[in-house]
Amino acid sequence: MTQQSPITYAQAGVDVEAGDRAVDLMKESVRRATRPEVLGGLGGFAGMFDASALQGMRRPVLATSTDGVGTKVAIAQALDRHDTIGQDLVGMVVDDIVVCGAEPLFMTDYIATGRVVPERIAAIVAGIAKGCELAGVALVGGETAEHPGLLDPDEYDVAGAATGVVEHDAVLGPDRVVAGDAVLAFASSGLHSNGYSLVRRVIASAGWELDRHVDELGRALGEELLEPTRIYTRALLDLVRSPDVDVHALSHVTGGGLAANLARVLPTGTLARVERSTWTPPAIFSLLGSLGSVPQPDLERTLNMGIGFVAALPQGDVEAAIARAGAAGIDAWVLGEVSDAATAGADSGTETVQGAKGVDGGAVQVVGEYA
Repeated sequence: MTQQSPITYAQAGVDVEAGDRAVDLMKESVRRATRPEVLGGLGGFAGMFDASALQGMRRPVLATSTDGVGTKVAIAQALDRHDTIGQDLVGMVVDDIVVCGAEPLFMTDYIATGRVVPERIAAIVAGIAKGCELAGVALVGGETAEHPGLLDPDEYDVAGAATGVVEHDAVLGPDRVVAGDAVLAFASSGLHSNGYSLVRRVIASAGWELDRHVDELGRALGEELLEPTRIYTRALLDLVRSPDVDVHALSHVTGGGLAANLARVLPTGTLARVERSTWTPPAIFSLLGSLGSVPQPDLERTLNMGIGFVAALPQGDVEAAIARAGAAGIDAWVLGEVSDAATAGADSGTETVQGAKGVDGGAVQVVGEYA
């Protein structure tokens, strides 16, 4: 049957002009998130980075990572606040690169939405640009895709990818970790961007609204849930490059929780025993646990419990490391110690996490009670 009237792209649900307006609105934000090595400007088919900046390196190793922010976007959409979710995206991507000791250089983003609302897209990108500024990373490009029929008009998702570089002989990892190393914790800013499927289920089951003021939090529930992910890039690079600190390994505490992510950066044959008594998780964690009657093991496997990063380093370097973290505005403390598994002996009454996510790494036990 012949179609009697023409069908346009706009009638199909894609507004090209709205996309162009969104680009115009985000230009100033993107302009601030740059580095001297960036070539060209916004609007090209590809972002360009002058790699001659790496010529002074002996054996440069490129590191790359990609990620999103999961169902935390549902909180942003429910509150109609979109200017922080981009910082979450940057933190989840660039701080994975820092784990190997690499400096993140540039990043690209991808936003898929059911309908392009220029102001909303510009707010998301402004958050991404702010995160890149905080990390010292250039935002060299991105893509906004309108997917009517696949996503509802007010739905969107975000993802990103970044590239960094590190000298081959400076790569951090399990091969540097030795028995006797201290395990140092770096405080999170809150939930960060993991476990929101559990969080949202608990909140919905309790019948709580996002605008509910929660005395334990000192603010509305939605404000707490949207607290941006802390970006550790500059502080950790400063620590790694410090002459008075010899960082052996770093781990980003994301999906899987503290034990599983620490186990990924320990060598086989080692055991790290970390003490809950060394810190008190922020109120949001205990609140979610009690509100949803969530078993403690499930909480700890899902959420960061107040620790966003951990490091393994010599005991003698702990004081200097804590001081440097403090100067960057990040609380740090000794969480535990790495031991030889054969001689230390795991506590038979405590769960042992051995390796994670395909990595045959060391073992971790989390013991004791929270302070």
